[in-house]
Amino acid sequence: MRLRPVHMARWSARHPWRAITGWFLFVLLCLGAGIAAGSNAATTKDFWVGEAGHAESMATDAGLQRRPTEHILIRSASGPLDTARANEAARQLTARMRALDEVRAVEAPVPSADGTALRVSVVMQGAELDGKKNVVPLLAETAEVADAHPELVVEETGSPAISKGVNDQRGDDLALSERLSLPVTLVILLAVFGSVVMAGVPLLLALSSIAATMGLSMLASHLLPDPGVGTNMILLMGLAVGVDYTLFYLKREREERARAGGRLGPEALVELAAATAGRAVVVSGLAVIVCTATLYLATDVIFSSLATGTILVVAVAVLSSLTVLPALLVKLGHRAERRAARKAARRAKRGAPVTTKRPKPENGRIFTALLRPAQRHPVATLCASVLVMLAIAAPALGLKLVDPGKDTFSRSIPAMQVYDRLTAAYPELLVKHEVVTRTSPDRAPEARAALTELGRRAQADPLFARTGKPVLRTSADGRVTVLELAVPHPAPSDEAIASLDHLRDRYIPATVGKLAGADTAVSGDVARGQDYVHHERGKLPLVIGFLLLFTFVTTAVAFRSAAIGLIGVVLNLLSAAAALGALVLVFQGTWAEGLLDFDSLGAIASRVPLFLFVLLFGLSMDYQVFVVSRIKEAMDHGMTAREAVLEGIARSAKVVTSAALVMVTIFAAFVFLHLTEMKQMGFCLAVAVLLDAVVIRMMILPSLLLLLGERAWPRKRQATVAAEPLPVG
Repeated sequence: MRLRPVHMARWSARHPWRAITGWFLFVLLCLGAGIAAGSNAATTKDFWVGEAGHAESMATDAGLQRRPTEHILIRSASGPLDTARANEAARQLTARMRALDEVRAVEAPVPSADGTALRVSVVMQGAELDGKKNVVPLLAETAEVADAHPELVVEETGSPAISKGVNDQRGDDLALSERLSLPVTLVILLAVFGSVVMAGVPLLLALSSIAATMGLSMLASHLLPDPGVGTNMILLMGLAVGVDYTLFYLKREREERARAGGRLGPEALVELAAATAGRAVVVSGLAVIVCTATLYLATDVIFSSLATGTILVVAVAVLSSLTVLPALLVKLGHRAERRAARKAARRAKRGAPVTTKRPKPENGRIFTALLRPAQRHPVATLCASVLVMLAIAAPALGLKLVDPGKDTFSRSIPAMQVYDRLTAAYPELLVKHEVVTRTSPDRAPEARAALTELGRRAQADPLFARTGKPVLRTSADGRVTVLELAVPHPAPSDEAIASLDHLRDRYIPATVGKLAGADTAVSGDVARGQDYVHHERGKLPLVIGFLLLFTFVTTAVAFRSAAIGLIGVVLNLLSAAAALGALVLVFQGTWAEGLLDFDSLGAIASRVPLFLFVLLFGLSMDYQVFVVSRIKEAMDHGMTAREAVLEGIARSAKVVTSAALVMVTIFAAFVFLHLTEMKQMGFCLAVAVLLDAVVIRMMILPSLLLLLGERAWPRKRQATVAAEPLPVG
């Protein structure tokens, strides 16, 4: 494992044009193969979880599954609604919609209770998730009728239109995040390298890694269906780790060049960098991949997609840093040598004396000041830093989870604005519970009677809608019956959740639950969300358990030290807990709504904590590996444990902080997006990386290692390989 990065770098350095051409051919091949194969989108079945999933499975098998449905709201542009004109507009809408291939049925117009609006519901063909792809013709017909009736407001909403609006907004958001993060990242890299060319190399490799991963993810979707969220993660992680890995490698190559003082050529310098930074990149990439792979244990289509995207982009980023990057560095090195030779020749021609630039100090005053407390007072620094992190983590004890549905989407989406007006006029459309019962065909009358009684009891409950009769639908073979119950409260509300509890705990056991041999389950927006949250909570201990185990084993094996492995686990837990606490403090309350432009859910999106916990462990391992690698390298060259800790952290502080700033910039850009879930992810990741790079790596880690001394490391040190650099310092 120690020599493979060196071998790859040596080949690339000796055949730079082959390596560069091969890399970009690889990128094009991945993209081409992905486009040719296409993406395999997840279906409704892939999202089934818990009791709600079982109910939908029974309904789907019987042909009674939920259909994508659009609602056209007709109201007056000003003053009272003209019923005759509204009915005429409804008649035209009905005729137009029925002529579309995408439409399955058009229901009769329904006036609102207060007579201010008229609703036309359109049931679409195909599966529920297909609606967003097929809704465009319906929106066009609604717009045509609206233009023909300027005295009326004719507008459309529904799950398909809302999903399309969310997708469009997500695309705009991703473009915005790129516009925000790329320039800032370039400025940071310019500050680090002082060269436009050198600053452009990390961005070039990161973007090419993202392009290759996009193609590979399309191929992977034929094994694990794509729910449409993987692209976000590929862009997020691709920029973050792609720039980071390249940055670490570039900085190490520059160190070796300064140390060599012109005695070594670009090829030798690249090999020296590969022996240290290259190995650290491999170990770090494997750590991130192993951590992220624990998401597959959640057995969830969204987490599986996020894991696949992250694993692929990290693997490709590692590959780029070990193959094309050495080749680019050799070409740039020869270019720099030619420029230096021409400059020296011009100076010699003028008779000017030859001057040698003194290498810049590795760290400035800021890093020296940050390291001073741990160096002089390790016990006090350790205690104070841990207490600060625990204080930041404390709000996580009040964590509440919610599955964000359409009620939580941004109101800047036009379909969401119409949805609010629709549900204000027709509150019974806010939430529907679907009670699905499967029996033998001869017991179908008993099942219908029991479900009818269930509906009567539910309508007497103030949590349920009392307008209209509950809808009963029975399959053609009489085996499955579905009862629809309306609830006039938003899905995330306490009232809607309480209505589900009443249904499952009281009314079903007292009615259809008494039928021998009947299989009954509840689905609907509330049931889906609640069952999903319970599913995630049930998987959390399993995922975290394996995550801790894998983190410990990976670190302990990489550095041959159980103490280092244990320290890595504890510090990663502390970093993740602090980030989660900050997330709860900011997003679970309402005080920061105006500051960060979001509407508080009163809770954290259910997918965020588990995903962030896994991802933060992986990212924390990044810095752990790079910092500890420098310390271990210094010890291998004969330094004492104390000297090695101070030397290793001092030499890695600037590059780790620069890499952290790049990551923070990329993640913070997601705070400016519309989707609350993405805001939460971006905020938490940015805070975690910042705390990890400054508090953990500059204060807690050096304090711990200084206190442990030689006990943290294996007694028998490994001999250095020939390809490693000259002794540090």
